[in-house]
Formats: sequence, structure tokens, C-alpha cells
Amino acid sequence: MRVLRVGERALLVELADGAAAEAFHAELLRRRAAGALPGVREIVPAARTVLLDGVPEPARLAAELPGWEPGPRHARVGGVVEVPVRYDGPDLAGVAARWGVSPAEAVRIHSSAEFRVAFCGFAPGFGYLTGLGARYEVPRRATPRTAVPAGAVALAGPYTGVYPRSSPGGWQLIGTTDAVLWDTAREPAALLSPGTRVRFTPAAAPSAGTGAGR
Repeated sequence: MRVLRVGERALLVELADGAAAEAFHAELLRRRAAGALPGVREIVPAARTVLLDGVPEPARLAAELPGWEPGPRHARVGGVVEVPVRYDGPDLAGVAARWGVSPAEAVRIHSSAEFRVAFCGFAPGFGYLTGLGARYEVPRRATPRTAVPAGAVALAGPYTGVYPRSSPGGWQLIGTTDAVLWDTAREPAALLSPGTRVRFTPAAAPSAGTGAGR
């Protein structure tokens, strides 16, 4: 762990890897919920760092942090957000082949896992979710798509993500959801924020003749 001062009231904590960053972020959330981090306004995780902003005594906290022993990375804090998914993505069969299973079994594996939002980025409302385990990591596509539709559920490396809006992207698309990931009229605007527990639940695909689809 390396703790860096950022301005007058912030600390940037660098961790060894993503798992360590998730565990440290979870520990910060637990301690803040218990009232042990008074005055800290924001806790912002990233792939291998966590930023604490609004720290009343940054020098004191910076000296304490290396001595902390983080608890479980995926501690069960708060409720679970369920995201209904139609597992109809164009890359589902390819992902299943990489896993050495049938597409139906790939759906079962993905929908039976409990995920946690490790951090957010790329676009407003886009969360990087972990929970599948190393054996199910998949590479990004060799050629990114110029347009991925909003609501696409996708995999890349150790992460699952949902595109909140149409954009270019190179992740493997395994499904679609009608869930609204980012809504400025909602509080909070993001459906998925760091630390949120998430489950993807299989939803029936639209039947032929309904006029639904993309």
C-alpha cells in the first residue's frame, strides 16, 4: 500500500491489485458506516486505487491506513440490485466456447453469481462488476464495435458491465437489459455505484411477432 497526499484534504491510496483495492474499499465503507471516518465526504475506488476526499486530518489518517486489516472483499452489506437480462448477445456462444460449456450453461453460470461493483468509469452509470472468478475471464474483442446499444450486458477481463448508453466498445456482448443505468432525474442518478451487490436474472426474450427487438 502507498498513501499519497492529494491537495489539502484528500488521500490517494495505491494498492497491489484489483482484489486489494476492492477489499480496502469495502473496509472503508464498513468503517464509515460505523462512524469511524467522520468528515470524509467521498470514497472513490478505481482499478487499483481508492481516493478519500474531505479528510479532516490527512496526515494522521495517512499514517494509520497501512496498519489496517481489511475484512472480506465481498462482505454482504446492503441489499442486492437485480438486473433482468435477456441472454441474447451476439458473443454469448463464443464466450460459452471459451468457458468450455454450452450457451445455456454459460447463462446459468453468469446468472447464479453474485457481483459487486468494484468501481465506475468509462461513461456515467457504467460499473465494473466482479464476481465470476478468474477461470471465466475473457479478452476484449480483437476489433471493437463502432456502436454498442444501450443496455448491452458485456464481459471483458474479470469484469461484467452494462452499457448505459450507445457507444463504441470492445467488450463481449452476452445479453441486453431494459434497466436504466443512468437517470439524472433519479437520486442517485446511477443505478450501480461502487460497493453495490448485483445479480443478473434471466428474462424471457421477446417472442416473434411482438415487434420488439433491435
